Amino acid sequence: MKLVSKVMLAAVLAASVTMSALAQESSDVGKWYISPGVGVLVFEGNEPANPGAIGLLRVGYDINDHWSVELGGIYGPRFKANSDNTKYAPPKFKTAWAWGVTADALYHFRPMERLDPYLSVGWMYMHSADEIFADSRHLWCAPRLGGGLIWNWTDDISLRANANVAFGVPSGRIEFYPSVDIGMIYRFGGGSDANSSGSAVVTPVAATTAAVTGRRIGGLGGVSPAVAAGELDSDGDGLSDAEEARLGTDPNKADTDGDGLTDYEEVFVYKTDPLNADTDFDGLSDGDEVLKYKTDPLKADTDGGGVSDGHEVLVDGTDPLNAKDDLMMFELNLEFGYDQTIIQPQYYAQLDVIAKVLDRHPGSTASVEGHADRRSRSDANYNLKLSERRAEAVLSYLIAKGIAKNRLQSVGYGFTRPKVQPDLVNGNPENRRVEVYIRGAGGQDAKKAFLEEAASR
Repeated sequence: MKLVSKVMLAAVLAASVTMSALAQESSDVGKWYISPGVGVLVFEGNEPANPGAIGLLRVGYDINDHWSVELGGIYGPRFKANSDNTKYAPPKFKTAWAWGVTADALYHFRPMERLDPYLSVGWMYMHSADEIFADSRHLWCAPRLGGGLIWNWTDDISLRANANVAFGVPSGRIEFYPSVDIGMIYRFGGGSDANSSGSAVVTPVAATTAAVTGRRIGGLGGVSPAVAAGELDSDGDGLSDAEEARLGTDPNKADTDGDGLTDYEEVFVYKTDPLNADTDFDGLSDGDEVLKYKTDPLKADTDGGGVSDGHEVLVDGTDPLNAKDDLMMFELNLEFGYDQTIIQPQYYAQLDVIAKVLDRHPGSTASVEGHADRRSRSDANYNLKLSERRAEAVLSYLIAKGIAKNRLQSVGYGFTRPKVQPDLVNGNPENRRVEVYIRGAGGQDAKKAFLEEAASR
């Protein structure tokens, strides 16, 4: 008896210390909630009372992402006597009532996702006017274990199912008191650290740390500091569903634009567009830039060598982090007539510069790329062919200037490689362009020197 009492006391003290430590562990502001419910309290085997219905009311607090604590009250209005009891003295009552209090710490495995399973540890005290707990009116500080499942309906309202078993020693014998219940949870709201959208404030220091260390804040299945305790984050990307509605992202898809970065990482860590897989329009997805190539997803030409990161990686085979190996690139702003490929005389000077570079470097080669502008009624196949014809027109001009055909190639991309965000109503002249990439004549420094030399003549 003394040994059992000591074990019970140690368990209660351990649970109390654990809850106290958890309360001090996190400085995040959590949410208070209440949780009413109904259930059944079961008496093990041959005890004086039969199982009976109970009502419950819990008051809880979300400490941090994974831990919450609850204090609860239990009331059972009618426990019938168990006339088949053979372990203890025959019951002296026909029906009895009982009340009790509980204290539990809950660990949540998938906090604030749609389905959140949890485990709990705590203690329970029960009192009755009759001897329904073995041959006692009290169930003193019984340690208990449990678990359950929470279904988060909204940010503030959830449904729950719970099961516990308490270990009591009312008469020197260990007895088990299982209980099951169902109920709801209503959260009252966060504290003063939440911003107007309901998300916790994320400091630049936290974002910078994540970017430097490569830690996936709010990664798939994780919860980040951007979600205040008690808010719903259906896809586990670190942004609350309410914040995603404001941003226009998909609350059921952690990576809305499919670029390899979660919506949270794009908004708070890398400052990229969660609705555009290629924020800087360089031809590489934001995820590939950050995770694979280590380039800047907000800067089309990370090394400043004159060629976009995507062209270096996907076409040229050069290093997007080394400006010295960039090809020499000319962007031609040629205006063509509607549905025309004829080059107007005012643009001859631009093309003559390219011809002179190729003539000075006989071993060099050039690739001419045509691009079109996209509008709401633009036809993809038509614009692809138009961009091809315009690139071929530039190639033909260079051949006419004496450049061997086998040193040249042309390709059209239509509107598949925009330089800036397409304006589907008014169009973007920046996207309607011809680019010439020269290999074997040096990079942008060589281009600059050549242009300065030509201007001085």
